[in-house]
Amino acid sequence: MEFLGTTQNASYCGPRKTCSFNEPLDVQAPVMQECYQPYYLPGYRYLNTWRPSLFHKVSTAQICPEEGATCQGVQKPPTILPSLRAGLFCRYSPHDWDRSHEMQMRGAEASRLWAGRLIGDSMRLMQDKDQLTHQMQEGTCRNLGQRLSDIGFWKSELNYELERLLNENRGLDAIRKRLECAADEVNCPLQVALECLYHREKRIGIDLVHDNVEKNLIQEVDLLKCCQEQMRKLAQRIEIQMRDNRDAQHALERDLEDKNSAQFIDEKCFNLRNTSDCISFFHGVEKVDGTISVPETWAKFSNDNIRHSQNMRANSIRLQEEAKNLFETLSDQMWKQFTNTNLAFNARISEVTDVKNKLQMQLAKVSKREASQDRCPLCHTLTFLPWSQQHLAMLSAHPCH
Repeated sequence: MEFLGTTQNASYCGPRKTCSFNEPLDVQAPVMQECYQPYYLPGYRYLNTWRPSLFHKVSTAQICPEEGATCQGVQKPPTILPSLRAGLFCRYSPHDWDRSHEMQMRGAEASRLWAGRLIGDSMRLMQDKDQLTHQMQEGTCRNLGQRLSDIGFWKSELNYELERLLNENRGLDAIRKRLECAADEVNCPLQVALECLYHREKRIGIDLVHDNVEKNLIQEVDLLKCCQEQMRKLAQRIEIQMRDNRDAQHALERDLEDKNSAQFIDEKCFNLRNTSDCISFFHGVEKVDGTISVPETWAKFSNDNIRHSQNMRANSIRLQEEAKNLFETLSDQMWKQFTNTNLAFNARISEVTDVKNKLQMQLAKVSKREASQDRCPLCHTLTFLPWSQQHLAMLSAHPCH
């Protein structure tokens, strides 16, 4: 219970001490802090740490009425104080009141200063972060622009290489069709040569001779079959090369499709702004590493595809040149053999014609001689034998002898 006109921090409410006017007063100075405490109002936290100076001075100078000396112990205040004395025992002095308000003002000023500093620091932090964000966005935009430039470069290279590879495939396919068609067309002269050999087997007797015509026909048949085999083998090689070209074409198309997808994504990211619509926040997406390559291996992959396609095109060009040379070589050989066979036929025909003419002339002479009717000189009988045979008959078996 607290008595009227007293305070709990009064000297007589504390431990027992001697009352003396010569002892120095132990007044605790108020403690001031410049930091702001959010749970206490500035100035009110330290009001209970100091005591009123006026009441302390009056209470320490009391004289005991009974003993006429200074009180050595704690005196209990009277229950009812006179009105005049109650005015002297007030809690605080004007100086305390001024100091309290001064402390409140200082606390408010300190809080205001700390709030101003905090606002300034916040503004500087916001400006720094905004500037840093702006710089990072500019750097990201530059990187995205460079990335789009690289993707565009490799896309153009892939498109150019793919177009050249498709042209080589079309040319190679045309050469293959020409080879197959030429191999099929060789069947006609081959069939003619075999037909000639078959018909020449119908010769009779001494005319069944292994002459130069038959040799050339056999050479022509062998040459035509060899030409067919060479053209078909080359067509098979071209077919294998076209399959390899299609593999390279598939790799280029797949790489080009990936480049188109990456370019679409990067263009969308490049065109994003802070005021763009439908922007969402994905927490932790920067920590996800879904890449499988670095820029060096990424560029090397496309470069390897282009180099593989170039090698396939070089092989296709070599096959086309080989096919053209084969066409020229086989054409010359077949034409030369065809000419030799025709010359052999002409020579053989001329020989046969000469022999035939001679035989016909001889046959005509013989027939003329047989037509003349001569008589035997011994018996004057008719004989139709030639003179050579007539003499033999006369000498051997004629009945007239």
